[in-house]
Amino acid sequence: MPDYLTEPAFDHGYTPKTGVLLLNLGTPEAPTAKALRPYLKQFLSDRRVVEIPRAIWWLILNGVILNLRPKKSAEKYASIWSKDGSPLLVHTRKQASLLKGLLGSQGQQLVVEFAMRYGQPAVADVLQNMRSQGVERLLVVPLYPQYAASSSGTALDEVFRTLMKLRNMPEVRTVRHYHDHPGYIAALAASVRQHWQQNGRGDKLVMSFHGVPRYTLDKGDPYHCECLKTGRLLAEALGLSGNDYTVCFQSRFGKAEWLKPYTFDTLSSLAKQGVGKLDIICPGFAGDCLETLEEIAMEGKTLFLAAGGKEYRYISCLNERDDWIAALADLVLNNLGGWITTPPDANMRQLRARSHGAKQ
Repeated sequence: MPDYLTEPAFDHGYTPKTGVLLLNLGTPEAPTAKALRPYLKQFLSDRRVVEIPRAIWWLILNGVILNLRPKKSAEKYASIWSKDGSPLLVHTRKQASLLKGLLGSQGQQLVVEFAMRYGQPAVADVLQNMRSQGVERLLVVPLYPQYAASSSGTALDEVFRTLMKLRNMPEVRTVRHYHDHPGYIAALAASVRQHWQQNGRGDKLVMSFHGVPRYTLDKGDPYHCECLKTGRLLAEALGLSGNDYTVCFQSRFGKAEWLKPYTFDTLSSLAKQGVGKLDIICPGFAGDCLETLEEIAMEGKTLFLAAGGKEYRYISCLNERDDWIAALADLVLNNLGGWITTPPDANMRQLRARSHGAKQ
C-alpha cells in the first residue's frame, strides 16, 4: 500500500481552487561545504542527470566527488551569495509572488507557489500545502525554457512521484517548454536592447545555454534544437545577422563529449580573433544563479580578458522584469484554458500587449 501523504479530510462544502506550481533546479541552504554535500548528493544521484551505470557512478560519486567538490562549490556559492540568500531562491520566490499579483490584478485568484527539484522548498512539502489550501486543479510550470530530460523531465518526475502518494489526486496539467513563446523572446530582446542603450553595443553577442552530454541528443532530447531556435528567434528580434551572434553551451562536467561549441572555448577563440567588446546573455535561465553569476559573469570575464579581449559585459537574466512576468502570466493563462474564467477582453489585451510588445 502506498505511503500516503497527510491530506485534509474531504469536505463537501469547500470551494475547489486552481493552483500554479513553478519549479526550478534548487540550491544549497548555505554556501558551506557541509550544506553542499547533501545538496550535491541529491542532485548527482538523479538518474536523469547522470545516466552512466549505477554501480560505477556510486563509487565515483561517494568515493571522489562528494569528498572533493563540496568545498570547491561552496567557495563559488559564497562569491555570489546575497544577504537574502541564494540568488536563485530569491529570484524564484519573487517571480512567484509577482506572477500571483499580476494574475490577481487580472481577476484570477489562483494559488501560486514555487518549489525546488533539489533542496528546499521541496516539491512534496509544497504540493501538500497546496492541497491543504483546496487546490483541485494544478498547473505545473518548470521554469526551464528549453526541454531536457535532466531539467524539465526530472522536475516533472518529482511532481508525479509525490502525486502518487496522494489519495485524493488533483487534476494536473504541465508546461513542457516555452523556448519560442513570443513574450519570452520579446522580454529577452528588450533586455538586450536596454543593455545596449545603457552601455553601447558590443562587437558580438554570445548566447550561452546550459550544457548537457552529447548523447542526450542522440537519445531523443529536443534540447539542442530548442536552444538553437531560441537563439535564432532572439537574433531575429534584435535584427542580427549570423555574424553578429553565436550560440554555445556552458557548465561541462566530466570527460564525456557535451553539446558544442563550449562556452569557454568560444570566449577564448573570439578574444584571439580580435573581438574586443563582447556581450553575453544566458537565455536558458529564468533567474540568475551560480551558473550565470559565477561561471559566466566572473569566470567567463577572466578568461576572455586573459585571452586578449578588451571589454566583457554580462546581461542579467530576466529575473523580475515586468515584461517577463507578463510573458509568464500569458503562458500560464494559455495553459489554464477551460479551468478558469477568462479575464475581460480589455484586460487580456493589455496583458498580452505587455508580454509581446515590451520594448525594454
